[in-house]
Amino acid sequence: MSAPLRASDLRALAALVTEATSGAANVAEGVHAAIWRTLGVRAGAPGRTRGITGGVYRAVRAVTRFVGRTVDSLLGRVTSDPDPAAGEGSRGRQAFVAALNGVLGDRMAATGNALAIPMTLRTGPLAPEADAVSPEAASPEVTGRIVLMIHGLCMNDLQWQARHEGEPVNHAETAISLGWTPIYARYNTGLHISENGRELAAQMEALVASWPVPVQDIAVIAHSMGGLVTRSAVHVARGEGLRWPGLLSRIVFLGTPHHGSPLERAGNGIDTLLALRRTTRPLAALGQIRSAGVTDLRHGNLLDADWQGADRFERRGDTRAAVPLPEGVACYAVAASTASRERAVVQPLAARTVGDGLVPVPSALGEHEDPSRVLAFAESLLVPGAHHFQLLSRPEVTAALARWLAPEATS
Repeated sequence: MSAPLRASDLRALAALVTEATSGAANVAEGVHAAIWRTLGVRAGAPGRTRGITGGVYRAVRAVTRFVGRTVDSLLGRVTSDPDPAAGEGSRGRQAFVAALNGVLGDRMAATGNALAIPMTLRTGPLAPEADAVSPEAASPEVTGRIVLMIHGLCMNDLQWQARHEGEPVNHAETAISLGWTPIYARYNTGLHISENGRELAAQMEALVASWPVPVQDIAVIAHSMGGLVTRSAVHVARGEGLRWPGLLSRIVFLGTPHHGSPLERAGNGIDTLLALRRTTRPLAALGQIRSAGVTDLRHGNLLDADWQGADRFERRGDTRAAVPLPEGVACYAVAASTASRERAVVQPLAARTVGDGLVPVPSALGEHEDPSRVLAFAESLLVPGAHHFQLLSRPEVTAALARWLAPEATS
């Protein structure tokens, strides 16, 4: 059995803890300085204190840096990770790393942290040690019909293996039964959606070029944020004249926040409230550790232009460009509501408002009060009595996939 974390993981975590401790000291000193100013006491530079107090905070930061360098050096000497051929470790470790990337992935990538996840496309079987896609790695059963499986925020490709009533479920198996060859994407969900979309577009082009047999058809099954990354990738690829979008016949979106998530909008509102008062303004920095990928979910940003040149924590309305569903591609949407089937019948408006706990039903179904933002799906499905992650295992979704992925579905 693999250890949950390796020595190299501990080094990467130590670097994150060092950065977080220094950041916490900055926040504490900022609050301290703000309180002093309200009492009429002179402080130093903005967010800094003077005298003995300032010296204490400087010492805390200096000691933190020293300890961080020391720990990194010691762990570097004792690192004894298994051979790379042993794979990436346990499912538990990979789930932990994926969640960490979702929250802090942009910072991790910017600082070169060893736990930052690079985007990879992988073939089956779905296991921790699955190989990256290459012609050599492809099995003899490879077909010319590829289905891309792309996960959501804070997740990884192994989590397509879910359970329903104790039985294992993987939606890719439905695709396999219909002649599709699954490819699993893994990526750093803390990066901007447009950054991941651009990388996915490039990797899909390389995949098609190196596939052992001629690619005849491409489909996508996308969960949550993965649907936004897919739409971004198709938009970029068509703009650059890449080949693979011309082979794309259908996309299935499972709980994708096409028009954003109210949880991130609420987080942005808290940032704004904290920034209104001098004494609480430094505390806003605590909420602003969340990644670029998370803040893109406020309204469902797809393009670089949706975030470039703007403070992503600033309180502002939905200014993103309206991007329609890709023309000539059959697109299907699945939404979930935690409301029971009975309540959904009696109180349909309430069931749609509740959503799946993370994504409202209208957002998942592409509905919007602005006609230019409405997404016209070929077919949609509402699954009652289900939360966001149960879309990975519910039999209603499996049955819909069987219809939508059938060869004749788009003919």
